[in-house]
Amino acid sequence: MGLGCWAIGGPFWSGEKAVGWGQIDDQESIKAIQKALSLGVNVFDTADVYGGGHSETVLGKALSGYPRDSFVLATKFSNTFDEAKRQVTGNDASPTYIRKACDASLQRLQTDYIDLYQFHNGGYDKEQAIAVRDTLEELVQMGKIRYYGWSTDDPERAAVFGQGAHCAAIQHQLNVFNNARPMVQLCEELNLASINRGPLAMGLLSGKYGASSQLPEDDVRGQQAPAWMRYFQDGKPLPEWLDKLAAVRDILQSDGRTLVQGALAWIWGCSEHTIPIPGFKTVQQVEENAKAMEFGPLAPAAMEQIESLLR
Repeated sequence: MGLGCWAIGGPFWSGEKAVGWGQIDDQESIKAIQKALSLGVNVFDTADVYGGGHSETVLGKALSGYPRDSFVLATKFSNTFDEAKRQVTGNDASPTYIRKACDASLQRLQTDYIDLYQFHNGGYDKEQAIAVRDTLEELVQMGKIRYYGWSTDDPERAAVFGQGAHCAAIQHQLNVFNNARPMVQLCEELNLASINRGPLAMGLLSGKYGASSQLPEDDVRGQQAPAWMRYFQDGKPLPEWLDKLAAVRDILQSDGRTLVQGALAWIWGCSEHTIPIPGFKTVQQVEENAKAMEFGPLAPAAMEQIESLLR
């Protein structure tokens, strides 16, 4: 498994809408990343836009004293942003911008190369994406990146990148409530890593939120949540998802797992190609996430029972 570093970027905005996860403590973030390494988690997924560059900066600081071959750095590009104002300003997938963004990420991450460089525009035109893929191949040849991928939920778009010689992964949503079977099958067919964002359904599968929960305004799940936010509305979890969670909670918590560990175990039960990247803000959350590896995937019978209950 890996860890998703969106939350540790802290607050940032797209216009007046919050697209971060609220306030953070950089020192706690650094301790959490280092704790993850000590527990056997060595994949860290971020994006240049998270916190207007802040997530990459914190990750670079946390990993600066470790041998470079002891961890895998994955970041993303294409969102343009004002670093000082922490404001998203647009999107750019031109070859010139990609090269510029890569250099900026290398500097913030304090590294000579990025292990996995991911296109961060899931709805980009398929034909135009070939030029993006070609630019990424050039970055591989230059030694600035090792491999690349696309963060998209569309298997047809993923297949375009999958034809590239150094495409190694597709990042897509996958969790108990969204089984994304066509994308998982594509990753299996093309021998790509299926990197799974939203493995805890934006925190709903942590069990922390109920009908009376209210998320703050500087949280992406708050009252001005973007249209793609499936699980929260007006800063509250939607009742339909809480009902679904109640239906499968006991199965996910089988064999002594916490709810979080059960949600991660479900993802491993889907395919050997899956790599969930749960987010975190604290050392305690990292410890809980990492312990899921001790339990491994859910048993096939439990997977079938959940499928029957939800779908």
